[in-house]
Amino acid sequence: MIKIVNLIAVFLISTFYINAQDFSVGNDQGGFKDPVQWKTHVEKINDKEYYLVFDANIEKDWHLYSQYNPDGASLPMTFSSEQADSLFVFEGKALESKTHKAYNPQFKKEEIFFSNKGTFKQKIKLLKDDVKKITVSLFGQACKTACVLVDPTFEFDLTKAVPVTKMQVADAQVSEHKEKDFKEPQGEGNDKKKGLLALFLLSFLGGFAALLTPCVFPMIPMTVSFFTKQSKSKSEGIRNAIIYGLSIIALYVLLGTVVVKLFGADSLNILAANPWFNLAFFVLLVVFAFSFLGAFEIMLPQSWANKMDSKADKGGIVGIIFMAFALAIVSFSCTGPIVGTALVASVSQGGWAPVISMFGFSLAIALPFTLFAAFPGWLNSLPRSGGWLNTVKVFLGFLELAFAFKFLSNADLVWDTHFLEREVFLSIWIAVFGTLAFYLFGKIQLPHDSPLKHISVGRLMLGLLVLTFTIYLIPGLWGAPLKLISGFPPPLNYSESPYGVGSTKGGVLQEELPEGAVYGPHDIPSFEDYAEGLAYAKKVGKPVLLDFTGKACVNCRKMEEKVWSDPKVLQKLKNDFVLISLFVDLVKKLPKEEQYISKTTGKKIRTYGNKWSDLQMSRYKANAQPYYIILDHDENTLNGFTSYDPDIKKYLDWLNEGKEKFDANK
Repeated sequence: MIKIVNLIAVFLISTFYINAQDFSVGNDQGGFKDPVQWKTHVEKINDKEYYLVFDANIEKDWHLYSQYNPDGASLPMTFSSEQADSLFVFEGKALESKTHKAYNPQFKKEEIFFSNKGTFKQKIKLLKDDVKKITVSLFGQACKTACVLVDPTFEFDLTKAVPVTKMQVADAQVSEHKEKDFKEPQGEGNDKKKGLLALFLLSFLGGFAALLTPCVFPMIPMTVSFFTKQSKSKSEGIRNAIIYGLSIIALYVLLGTVVVKLFGADSLNILAANPWFNLAFFVLLVVFAFSFLGAFEIMLPQSWANKMDSKADKGGIVGIIFMAFALAIVSFSCTGPIVGTALVASVSQGGWAPVISMFGFSLAIALPFTLFAAFPGWLNSLPRSGGWLNTVKVFLGFLELAFAFKFLSNADLVWDTHFLEREVFLSIWIAVFGTLAFYLFGKIQLPHDSPLKHISVGRLMLGLLVLTFTIYLIPGLWGAPLKLISGFPPPLNYSESPYGVGSTKGGVLQEELPEGAVYGPHDIPSFEDYAEGLAYAKKVGKPVLLDFTGKACVNCRKMEEKVWSDPKVLQKLKNDFVLISLFVDLVKKLPKEEQYISKTTGKKIRTYGNKWSDLQMSRYKANAQPYYIILDHDENTLNGFTSYDPDIKKYLDWLNEGKEKFDANK
């Protein structure tokens, strides 16, 4: 029975890992204006230097963002003046009063902001002696459930300056931006907590899977034997066991910390969307899969293990710590691929997720070693080592192989090469899971398998489950939506036969497609150029549904396959709106004459993806996908925006509201 539970647990663990990167959350919409009221005054330092003081009174539940808000998140505050460098110069960034921090799941960033009140003190130095009045403009962003620009202009009369006052300020550097009294605003950061908790649990299950491999499981009784011999009393044995467990955890948490420091906490989510990084993940996971299937073993140098063993033999606390290192090195051929997969999954979370992931993974490994070392009598309840351990390892290898092709698909979608279209992807998965089913039924043996005279009932049930999943995938070749894995394979329209093998346009005539449009998901005519789509909407008198999406956006595919496929929603999208789908990750180059420098980010806009991303950030102050907006013919937003939310009724109500407002304004 234990073996049955073990195999089912491994299946669930790996299934969860496949979806571990999908924790993005959408925002609601709102319609408030001018949520920030300002008061200003001048403070005199000396005859040449002054502080320009901006006091912000912020409406309840709104956030005004700091100058130090990270790139790729809500817009930070900036200061400018047409008189700068002629009448005066800004001396560094403004001092800020105390700020708050909270994770924004839309941007996957920890943002820095003011709530209720905030103060900026911008130091200036005069370049001329007779300057009496200067003008300074602010440019930033305030958000609640929607975001508005904050761009007031103020005139300061230097003759009315008051003495300098003291102010408790926040640190000037983001990396050192610490607040001892920080309290996360209610409702903020909940999505991050949920995402990190889910990642922790998945990593814990991954550690449990690693524990059931042939490199790790047999080491439990060996470790217990060591502590039994080395400990003079039961209390000393428990103490040593705890130190051993903590050493294992510290080792893997250190690994997660190195990953964050190496790539940078804020850049991990950027790497996760990079096609070259996805390609590297694909290669890495294929290598892991081949290792688990028995082609070779990934091992660290034997000399490392020998050195750790020699130091562990010295005994004492130092010896125990080196025992933990020895465990990690000796078991690396089994734990390495699982650790790698856990880190890959955590990268898409960004921030310190790799540390959380490694903590969950190591805790699952450390607990059994610690408990059995502290209470050796429990060993009698463990199942015996045997061929089932290699079965677990092979099972993981098949799942690693299937998981790898998701990353190859991401890169293919971004590059738009059509190398791994939907039919090819599904064929690979059918082959992988079909072969896994045959393996579980005992029809296939791999290099390290023990002779199999019969299979257990548990293995038979797991084989039937995998075979059922394989059969479920087959109709996908003929156009079935496969909602169980929606968002994972390439979308239906990214295939050799968008309407299913042997099918045609399903009654939709080619000549019905508007000029400049393409067939989008579910045969919805879609424009991939903003100007062309807007012109057509004006021509036919329909509102625009603006869809900021991405080729490698999992949640975009989920919305299209789960929500857009609903008959009522689909009827609305085809008949009542003009769909403009702008892919923010297109790598196709813009013509030289159309390339420009973004006024929002200051970066060079070279590709169509850059162009649509810049449009979303500059006009709508967001960069999450999917992101949906309904526009009238004057490009006004009719009813805010919506994002990823698989609630069909909510989405349909939102569409109806936008259409009603458009009709009312005609």
